[in-house]
Amino acid sequence: MSSSNITWHEGQVSRVERAQLLNRKPGLTIWFTGLSASGKSTIASALEQHLLHRGVSAYRLDGDNIRFGLNKNLGFSPEDRTENIRRIAEVSKLFADATNIAITSFISPYRSDRASARQLHQEAGIPFVEVFADVPVEVAEQRDPKGLYQKARAGEIKEFTGVSAPYEVPETPEVHVHTDRSTIAQAVEQIVAYLEANNLL
Repeated sequence: MSSSNITWHEGQVSRVERAQLLNRKPGLTIWFTGLSASGKSTIASALEQHLLHRGVSAYRLDGDNIRFGLNKNLGFSPEDRTENIRRIAEVSKLFADATNIAITSFISPYRSDRASARQLHQEAGIPFVEVFADVPVEVAEQRDPKGLYQKARAGEIKEFTGVSAPYEVPETPEVHVHTDRSTIAQAVEQIVAYLEANNLL
């Protein structure tokens, strides 16, 4: 339930001024999406490390980790998935507004939810870079480091993306990484090349 007794309190420091005072570029969000076991979290973690070693303030928000805290009250129904993404979109926007590069790693299976996350950033003037960690479901199942696909096939996990729940493939991601053909280093290099080409680093 939303409250009607609240008022937005505008700060005295703009996003651009904050970046100038901290001698940084303004922040942005890099939004990883893809099937479970697509390599999202692995690449996101490597990207975070790479950026930090370059002196860029970056912070990774991982789907599983967030469900231990902020979103621990959410399940995996379509409604809960949408709320999960709504919350992390708001959090990543705050990180980016504070001049960080927010790196999110969420399956985020629905195009409409990803579009809402993008719109939230666009309305705030914050760049939103969608990275599609693309892998055939057969390869994801072969990897299956958590044994989730096997459980889903056995009916032990309901509404599992790619098996019993849909994954809507991004139509125009800023970066499209084929994780069954690229190494982790190559994937990071591809993402960084995009950021550099668009003056985001």
